[in-house]
Amino acid sequence: MSQSYLFILMNFIPFSFLPSATGNECVCDLKNLDPVFPNDKLTKVETTALKCIRSITSEKMTDLDRLLLGLKQRMKQLEDNVVELEKENSKLYAAMSLRIIELEYAEIQDLVNKLNRTTNDYYHLNVQAAAQLEDMKNTMVELLKFDKMQVIKKNRENQIKKNLEQYKEELKASSPPPTVSPGRCGLGQLVNVAGPRITSPTPYGTSYPYGAWGRDVKPAPGDENKYWLVVLTSSNVYGYYVRQYSTLSTLLLGLGPIDTYIASSNPTTNTIQGSNMVMYANALYYNCYNTYYVCQFNLSTRSVSTVALPSDTGYNSKFPFGHLGTTYSYTDMDFATDELGIYVIYATTSNFGNVIITKVETSNPPVFKKTWFTSLLKTSVTNTFMVCGVLYATRYLDKDTEQIFYSYDTKTKKERYDLKINIKKMKTNIEYLNYDPRDRLLYVYSDAYIVTYELVFQ
Repeated sequence: MSQSYLFILMNFIPFSFLPSATGNECVCDLKNLDPVFPNDKLTKVETTALKCIRSITSEKMTDLDRLLLGLKQRMKQLEDNVVELEKENSKLYAAMSLRIIELEYAEIQDLVNKLNRTTNDYYHLNVQAAAQLEDMKNTMVELLKFDKMQVIKKNRENQIKKNLEQYKEELKASSPPPTVSPGRCGLGQLVNVAGPRITSPTPYGTSYPYGAWGRDVKPAPGDENKYWLVVLTSSNVYGYYVRQYSTLSTLLLGLGPIDTYIASSNPTTNTIQGSNMVMYANALYYNCYNTYYVCQFNLSTRSVSTVALPSDTGYNSKFPFGHLGTTYSYTDMDFATDELGIYVIYATTSNFGNVIITKVETSNPPVFKKTWFTSLLKTSVTNTFMVCGVLYATRYLDKDTEQIFYSYDTKTKKERYDLKINIKKMKTNIEYLNYDPRDRLLYVYSDAYIVTYELVFQ
């Protein structure tokens, strides 16, 4: 045995030296004096962690927020109704208003009861989880003693160094977002996306991953608090009615929806195709079924007006949104609202599949106004939205992050590909995204969840 190997053994491995019978060779009798690794403890930690993950799901963690938000909205509605009741002169109308208030009070009491039960469940879950986490922490500290070579510690240090270098490179590469002229909207630079502010499964549950929701950007007097929801219930592609709720809380809780039907069956002529649509002045704008036409559905008259885009416009998933992992079916046309009105975003073969922006005049029937051509390939984008006449496009980074990476200013006709504004996702895919200038929120439909984000301007 060489001296170098013998030195290593003497320094790292406890052993006893036993000479052989012939005296010409040595035999090392190795004895491991370290305690046996407690594999059963590691298995217990893994099992406990799995149980925690199953008991503390993202759906459960949002229940309390939903109930609190719903209670807040209902209390505000009750307060407004009481004020209206105090103004009533007619005994008949006063009696009807009082009955409405009684019903709302019963709903609020039901919300309070649910909130109490949920809070109590959370308390017990918190106590149990805290005890389990403390036990797992102590076990892991004990197991770390077996890491003689400090491999885990070094891996952590290397990962921290790697992350720091990555952040430094991102800061160097990132340049300021475009400045929106104060004369147009007065918002300044879009610098961040905060949130999510609201996240909840739709009243339909989690069965339908494609859909859209939001508020009417130009509501009729008295409809300012209404919310609309369209879920593509047929093959995740088609829809034929709009569901409306009187307030956000009634939407979150699925109370008292009003359905307005475009047609009696689905799909058929002029029904909804694809998840990208907007509501403006009590009319829904969307891609007409199986055509390159834009549909305007008036919810008051239940009538549909149409206008054709260029004949080489993509539809039926010719130029859909998507990323390397998947495509978002039938998203050839995207409708967007901002402070200046409505736009339709699409692509044509004559423009080589690149994004085109067209302003929509909300007459009856609608007509198209000015059009802008970009160099942005539509199929490389996951979503678009408009703010003050500026188009923003997003891309998929990973299952947790979406990124605003592109902008096109319709006033200056300047486009940029160097934006790096990240959006923290609650679910893997974002099937619908639109900006509401009334509250400066992004309304998102993400894998059967309705979500909002706040745009932060400098």
